[in-house]
Amino acid sequence: MEKIDVIEKFLRYVKIDTQSDDTTGTSPSTMKQHDLAKLLTEELSAIGASDVFYDKEHCYVYATIPSNMNDGKDRPAIGFVAHMDTSDEVSGKDVKPRIVEGYDGTDIVLNTVENVVLSPKDFPELLNHVGEDLIVTDGTTLLGADDKAGVSEIMTMAETLLSNPDIKHGEIKIAFTPDEEIGAGTAYFDIDRFGAKYAYTVDGGKLGELEYENFNAASGDIKVNGRSVHPGDAKNKMVNAALLCYEFHSLLPVFQNPMYTEKREGFFHLTEVNGGTESATASYIIRDHDEVLFEQKKKLFMDAADFLNKKYGEGTVEAEVKDQYYNMIEKIRPHMHLVDNAKKAMTDLGITPIESPIRGGTDGAALSYKGLPCPNLCTGGYNYHGKYEYASINEMRKVVDILLGIVDAYGVNY
Repeated sequence: MEKIDVIEKFLRYVKIDTQSDDTTGTSPSTMKQHDLAKLLTEELSAIGASDVFYDKEHCYVYATIPSNMNDGKDRPAIGFVAHMDTSDEVSGKDVKPRIVEGYDGTDIVLNTVENVVLSPKDFPELLNHVGEDLIVTDGTTLLGADDKAGVSEIMTMAETLLSNPDIKHGEIKIAFTPDEEIGAGTAYFDIDRFGAKYAYTVDGGKLGELEYENFNAASGDIKVNGRSVHPGDAKNKMVNAALLCYEFHSLLPVFQNPMYTEKREGFFHLTEVNGGTESATASYIIRDHDEVLFEQKKKLFMDAADFLNKKYGEGTVEAEVKDQYYNMIEKIRPHMHLVDNAKKAMTDLGITPIESPIRGGTDGAALSYKGLPCPNLCTGGYNYHGKYEYASINEMRKVVDILLGIVDAYGVNY
């Protein structure tokens, strides 16, 4: 079998800036995401994929690997999805990846000038990678393993199958999406064009992760209408909008905060505060795996605004809550073969499946609610959305093998 190396693709893709931006109001949110979409379109055509389609307006890429089995069995088309954009938390421009060969368990100096050090003291999971080859940043940007590791692994799987026709498989569908990091990855996803009955997103982290439960998610925004009066004559007259933002926050449970929560515990996360005495705004994300607790959190958010309006006058605080996505578990339960086949692909490779709820969301959650059941698989990337991000070369190569194992489950062994 001709072996295709995932790392060569990954090192090429991460150098393309695809950072999304939730302030533009366009789709895609940034035109630079098209740069990677065009490259992937060209590469898919070059390796012999069929039905390669590039949505030039909304920046989606679709392709098919036709079945090469003629035994008369009716097999479902299985899909694999990854997103092309990177987080807007840290710059994704001019990424300079570096390979650390045979990691020895000590500090990795990413940037001497800025004293940026990837240390097991801060990131103890690094010690799980002793002896492995790691890809790191130069300490000035994120790496982009989220989700260019997934993109690279799917592309490597595709090229492996197309270069080795002796590997028998059913019909495979591939899609690459924009704007996942800003919650808009499936806004214009064409499920009919995609054509898969079931799919997996490849957008997780640690090797073995298999995720089919995620947060219910909403955004929460407040606008505070204050009253500015000269501070020398402000008694009983001034209403300080900025201070009321903090008073609003004090009405939310202190320990329902990302800093204090884990596993299935939900939270209110204050993401931004702006303004002054006359006017101020605050933005939150609201999360919980449990549907009942999720509804309670949204109600508490609105109740806090109502309380302040009763205290300071109607219209002082304007509040809005908008649902973003929901827990995919409800859509996966009727199709647990997706989970079972992924687990078998892992255990056959000596990899222990790690079934844990996602403390976030993926394109797969939205796709599941659009009628395409879609659990999430690992990529071998770590410390996403920051300059301490890294990827394990050893794990990325194993992820490709996991994908090929899933293909086998819906092909020869179906």
